[in-house]
Amino acid sequence: MTSNTTNEIDIVRASTSKIDAVDFENLTFGNIFTDHMLICDYKNGAWEKPLIKPYEPFLIDPSAKVFHYGQAIFEGMKAYKDENDAVWLFRPDENHKRFNHSAKRLAMPEIPEEIFINGLHEILKIEKDWVKKGKGNSLYIRPFMIAIGTGVIAQPSTQYRFMIILSPARSYYSGEVKVIIAEHYSRAANGGIGAAKAAGNYSAQFYPTKLANEKGFQQIIWTDDATHTKLEEAGTMNLFFRIKDTLYTAPTSERILDGVTRKSLIEIAKKEGIAVEVRSVLVSELIEASKDGSLMEIFGAGTAAVVNPVVGFSYQDTYYEIPKLENSFALLLKEKLTNIQYKIDDDTFGWTVKVK
Repeated sequence: MTSNTTNEIDIVRASTSKIDAVDFENLTFGNIFTDHMLICDYKNGAWEKPLIKPYEPFLIDPSAKVFHYGQAIFEGMKAYKDENDAVWLFRPDENHKRFNHSAKRLAMPEIPEEIFINGLHEILKIEKDWVKKGKGNSLYIRPFMIAIGTGVIAQPSTQYRFMIILSPARSYYSGEVKVIIAEHYSRAANGGIGAAKAAGNYSAQFYPTKLANEKGFQQIIWTDDATHTKLEEAGTMNLFFRIKDTLYTAPTSERILDGVTRKSLIEIAKKEGIAVEVRSVLVSELIEASKDGSLMEIFGAGTAAVVNPVVGFSYQDTYYEIPKLENSFALLLKEKLTNIQYKIDDDTFGWTVKVK
């Protein structure tokens, strides 16, 4: 191993790389990790100096509060490589802002920009060879924070660990996606932590998703917790509904995550002259639109999936198929967004940030 330092980050480089053993054409999402990780601890009321070091397991006390009271948050981002071998981030400021929103909601310390943003740049410079060129290839970035303070008393931790790990990725979902509309289970409730990227939000949906999988559906369209009449999210994605030639998407709230891909697609759609309405869509509206032929598309949007079309949905044991369109808004918006991310088209929005 070799060591060096920047003004803000200590760096210990791995003596060898495992990159040559990776089949980049056949990746399972989130299973392979790069040679290095960033780690930074919060103790005595302050963040310590970050360290980039070889990727490896670490020891943690069995009484760490992350195990007992669930103080754990994360983000999902990607890095892309253009045809000139430059590496780019997409709206990292939005992920940093949302990370701190999640931290605040779970009574965790906010992470300074010089650690989050500068840390991203430094680790990506080291791992740039893991970012492969070509549409569909990316390096998935997982910043996260856990409570490492010890003791089983029910109160917030006083010590935390922030980390960044990286995983080469191709498309997250593949094949046709069928969804079932939730009638009983809820992803989140008003006053809860649904708008935070908290680990517990995702573990809570595993069981109802398992039940949906057993019925032949890949994901659940979550509905509001109070009435189960308003359509909200699907799995880990924000949702868009195309009725006639208007796109509808639910407003962000205490229950709905403020997706970076979602807000980007809204801006692109408006620039392309597509009518967009941000409002709650009722289950009854969706059923009626499907019956009268005005429901043209449903698609999910998220960092991992980018844009994922839905081919059909089920509600109260009735299945409704979505027509296949040549002039799909989902495919148009996906192409426009990914062309910006991969620097194929000009970024007129100022969303992309070059890793230097």
